[in-house]
Amino acid sequence: MREAPIFAVARHRIGIDGDGVVSLVCFSSCSLGCKYCINPECFDRKYGRIYTTRSLYETLLKDQLYFLATGGGVCFGGGEPLLRSKFITEFRGLCGRGWKINVETSLNVSADRVERLIGVVDRWFIDIKDLNADIYKSYTGQSLKPMMNNLQILAKSGVQDQCTIRIPLIPRFNTEADRKRSQETLRLMGFTDFDLFEYRTTPNDIALKQL
Repeated sequence: MREAPIFAVARHRIGIDGDGVVSLVCFSSCSLGCKYCINPECFDRKYGRIYTTRSLYETLLKDQLYFLATGGGVCFGGGEPLLRSKFITEFRGLCGRGWKINVETSLNVSADRVERLIGVVDRWFIDIKDLNADIYKSYTGQSLKPMMNNLQILAKSGVQDQCTIRIPLIPRFNTEADRKRSQETLRLMGFTDFDLFEYRTTPNDIALKQL
């Protein structure tokens, strides 16, 4: 059994992480360094515990009735869940196809991790930040290229209808015009399901990020 550090398991979520009743499983570690990170706990090993695929399955099994009755299941987030692509693949072998498996990902990982999960994952929630390379680098500290490459892989695999693309308006980093340009690029790649929203930050958050 594979094992992974998980800092949170949130049960009985509805209308947030996919259809039906969903349990959100948050892996530790992330490939990005986002300025307004919503889950900084993913970088601190004092949070959470180590699960095997079997122990996680047994933890979530208590909600199987809800999953089957509502078309729900598990959403893997984090952190960056695709860093644990082999764990997720092994977990699918335990839970079978009765449970939906969704991921909340930045796609900023090596291509093999994405390719491994095509056909395993039912729904991809992809937080792109922004498709302008300079904005992306400024906000995340990383290159845009891995994510763009992985978006192309998903598009060539024909799974655009399984993808929800989250395009945020990020205070002090991008504009509405930037967001529209990102959306148009994604439309040309065949993606059609977009979640547009704005990051909410306090004055203290903004001042802190400027230090």
